[in-house]
Amino acid sequence: MAFGRSSRVKQRPVEPVTLKILVAGGFGVGKTTAVGAVSEIRPLRTEERLSEAGRPVDDLEGVESKTTTTVAMDFGRITLREDLVLYLFGTPGQDRFWFLWDELAQGALGAVVLADTRRLEDCFAAVDYFERRRIPFTVAVNCFDGAGEFPAETVQAALDLDPGVPVLLCDARDRSSVRDVLVAVVENALERAARGRRPVAT
Repeated sequence: MAFGRSSRVKQRPVEPVTLKILVAGGFGVGKTTAVGAVSEIRPLRTEERLSEAGRPVDDLEGVESKTTTTVAMDFGRITLREDLVLYLFGTPGQDRFWFLWDELAQGALGAVVLADTRRLEDCFAAVDYFERRRIPFTVAVNCFDGAGEFPAETVQAALDLDPGVPVLLCDARDRSSVRDVLVAVVENALERAARGRRPVAT
């Protein structure tokens, strides 16, 4: 008996592209919340309780109810498409942990800088960090309850951002809102990479 070749062709499983994204910003701006809201796995958190010893060095103005802080990083994962997975690394916000940023930033495609309009100056350090290292970033204004709402253009001017830096409003507690920010980060980073590969017109 002759057997014909099966018409069914086994589909190879799609090997997703994995990209590393940083989630940065000032102390208490919502980085841990954002990673936890969007992660499809149980997020890794390195939070410790705030102590009396840390009060002289941790500025709690505007976040007086905060009781814990990230001392190393947050980690989460989200699948944007079948072929695209993001690994999220949330950075610690206090000055004394900035030495960790260089390690966390290695291999990152881009970054989110979370901002709070009540303490906008707290994200200056993150903006400067990514500008100096030429890491594409998107500013996401976390709309806290009771905080003043300002147009994206106003925030962009206040932070003295380059015109190409996207500024979005978001709710770090909401999965779809954070996902939209991450999509914008990837699009911005890939667009900048494509511009860098284009030949310069003469």
